[in-house]
Amino acid sequence: MIKSTKRKLSFNLNETKTNSKTRQARSIIKEFSLNTSTHGIPGIARSESIHNRVFWSISLLIFTGIMTYFIFQSIRAYFEYPTQTSIEIIREWPQAFPAVTICNYSPLRYDRFIKPFLNYTNTLHFTDTNDSTNFTDEQISYIHDYLTSKLNRNESLHEYFYSLESMMIYCSYNEMLCTTANFTWFISSRYGLCYTFNAQLKDSFGQTLKYNTDNGGNGVLKLRLYVHQHQYVPHLSDGIGAVVLVHDNRQLPYIEMRALQLAPGQHHKLGYEKKTSYFLPSPYTVCSNALTAGMQAMFNEYHGTDYGYLEIACFLTCSQSYVYQKCGCGNPFSWNARFIVLPYSDQTIHIPLCNVSDPCYGQAESEMMNTESIWTTYCSPCQQDCTYIAFNTRSTSLLAPPVSLLKNIKQFVESSRVPLPHNWSTSWISEIQSSYVSLEVAYETTRSEIYYQQATISAVDVISNVGGHTGLWIGISFLSLMEIAEMIYRLSRVQWLKFWQILRKKPTMTEMNY
Repeated sequence: MIKSTKRKLSFNLNETKTNSKTRQARSIIKEFSLNTSTHGIPGIARSESIHNRVFWSISLLIFTGIMTYFIFQSIRAYFEYPTQTSIEIIREWPQAFPAVTICNYSPLRYDRFIKPFLNYTNTLHFTDTNDSTNFTDEQISYIHDYLTSKLNRNESLHEYFYSLESMMIYCSYNEMLCTTANFTWFISSRYGLCYTFNAQLKDSFGQTLKYNTDNGGNGVLKLRLYVHQHQYVPHLSDGIGAVVLVHDNRQLPYIEMRALQLAPGQHHKLGYEKKTSYFLPSPYTVCSNALTAGMQAMFNEYHGTDYGYLEIACFLTCSQSYVYQKCGCGNPFSWNARFIVLPYSDQTIHIPLCNVSDPCYGQAESEMMNTESIWTTYCSPCQQDCTYIAFNTRSTSLLAPPVSLLKNIKQFVESSRVPLPHNWSTSWISEIQSSYVSLEVAYETTRSEIYYQQATISAVDVISNVGGHTGLWIGISFLSLMEIAEMIYRLSRVQWLKFWQILRKKPTMTEMNY
């Protein structure tokens, strides 16, 4: 009887302690509710009527919902990664002088080209003539296939093109004479041999870029050229003169698309301004500065230059890879993309070029451009440049040459090893005026425009926006979160002590049998 009474007293004591712990937990919650800096909750806690408590509860729910909506909108806006462009104008001096690429407008020398070409067309029974004085429109259609066939046999085309020695009468940079050794070369399917002054070279060549201040000058390149228009292949070109491109030292000169045309009989001055654009990487934009294996293989055709990533160059190499897999040959107009690297491979392949009359390469390029899966497989690395440097040029011109230069030009032409016109002795002045091109490239200002793409919303902005909305609608701050954390800690501690006491006071099976 006594033991039974003790057991009841023990159970009553445990129940009393449990009720005490429950009241303590409620007290913690009420204390938090009355004293928290979060708006609305103290109103609910101190309400003495149901109507007042309902009013504050509904108000808190409504404004919490509004706050949640605006916080969601702020976070969603951040993950859309919006950008804006800021412009900064700086004074850049000294400044690296840009690269300047020049080509004769017509690629072929008639005197060296015509006999091998006639042998080719006669052998294939396209023509049946040995007349080298009359060139017809019909023969024009076979020229590109002839040149392609020589490239496919790894035969050089240099003898058919205009060498720099045969064209450049005079060259100076900041009044210091320059020679053909200051130029690098490459072959264009449209313009033949082209020559670049001040390209960035690989370290093994040990040459440095030229700057505007070299030799105490202001960065002026002067060139006098003779294009030998009397040697142009009839019907091949629709004009006479030269082409030029001012570009960054590490940028591949895509002269077929961006060249400026220079008419003969004039002195042309190109004034340039430098503009640099910086784009944000992923996730803000899809841009790249990484060379692909195909681009590296292509750049080897530019002989010693150290060119960087260019979107159009990447596209040329990837499209050539697809054309080759589709047709077994490459685009016949992409002469410098004859070395390719197929997707998921690191092996460089030397491919043949298609005949111009073959429709396969055009169909393949069209198919690739219009089929997303093909584009993704072959050209996914080809994105816009993360850094792009452009030189905006302004062209002015004067009549040239002056009479004082005629004699020197005449001597150059006669010693150039290019056959003279048959009536040279009587018409040399008019011939010079038809083939002489003078060029001057100089900076217009030391100011350089820099375009920066910047994130419109940063992580700090998101935190500020969220904090502003929580503070505006329900008054929550980081210290309010600390109050909530303190309440959770106190409640957890009470529950843990309650659980711990239950474990310690739990009656054994022997005690339960009494």
